[in-house]
Amino acid sequence: MRVLGIETSCDETGIAVYDGEHGLLAHAVYSQIEIHAEYGGVVPELASRDHVRKTLPLIRQVLSEAGLSKSSIDGVAFTAGPGLIGALLVGAAIGRALAWALGVPAIAVHHMEGHLLAPMLEEPVPAFPFVALLVSGGHTQLVAVAGVGRYRLLGESLDDAAGEAFDKTAKILELPYPGGPALAQLAEQGDPTRYRFPRPMTDRPGLDFSFSGLKTFTLNTLNREMAQTGNPAQTRADIARAFEEAVVDTLVIKCRRALRQYASRRLVLAGGVGANRRLRARMEEMAAKEDGEVFYPRTELCTDNGAMIAFAGWQRLRAGQTDPLSFQPRARWRMEELTAI
Repeated sequence: MRVLGIETSCDETGIAVYDGEHGLLAHAVYSQIEIHAEYGGVVPELASRDHVRKTLPLIRQVLSEAGLSKSSIDGVAFTAGPGLIGALLVGAAIGRALAWALGVPAIAVHHMEGHLLAPMLEEPVPAFPFVALLVSGGHTQLVAVAGVGRYRLLGESLDDAAGEAFDKTAKILELPYPGGPALAQLAEQGDPTRYRFPRPMTDRPGLDFSFSGLKTFTLNTLNREMAQTGNPAQTRADIARAFEEAVVDTLVIKCRRALRQYASRRLVLAGGVGANRRLRARMEEMAAKEDGEVFYPRTELCTDNGAMIAFAGWQRLRAGQTDPLSFQPRARWRMEELTAI
């Protein structure tokens, strides 16, 4: 079965074709970074309009790269939520129209399920059950995964997600958009011993997160130090490093706690922040000490992409699940509502 995946949940148009026998045949992502950089963040209306312009040409490009015609597609998977509702409507409308025109089934894919399953596109494939850390611009969640659609939320951010905190802190440090990668790059130049920021909510039981206070702590530190320092560039790098270390430490501590509490030796790391090199290195260190393994997708599949949507859709379509063409996208959608297969 060949499945066309369409991802338009935010500011990246992702298209891919996944074949159950041959794996990922082709994928492409168009990023809207240049469009939104002027505003320092995603403008939903501009995002929606650009998806309208780019989705169909990108579908043609991916089919051409895969050496396929539209009639070779056996199913269409589209991101149906959570995300920006206007952007979701574009992908859903195109996906449903293609499915209807080709006479093939359509499947509405949960964006975070796509991220969660993305490491299964790599070798070795993580076996069920496992604990997953989903860490992106909009979500920071720890999930117990017993199978596709069998999810139990263990903990989540009570305010800013980790990726959101990265982006907001980057603005505080006057870094260009997108802020997360820019902050991580600046942190490479920072002195890890100069500042130690708090590790929020690690001194109490539970698996929830909170990063809003850490962002405020960063702002207060910057304001205080800028009035005293003779080297503002280095101070910003040192603060970036302290912030990144605090976020990474917090995520690692909570993941270790989850693995121990649920007697799991397998950890899946997924989502845009999962591309952070320091986070990956620290997670691998922790997993090795716990006699476990950590799994994550290649860097290009950490951010939003069509490959994860095509693969998640294939998982459900091959199990016989389909969605009516009247299925409506959802800006908010909890993974626990999904049907197990």
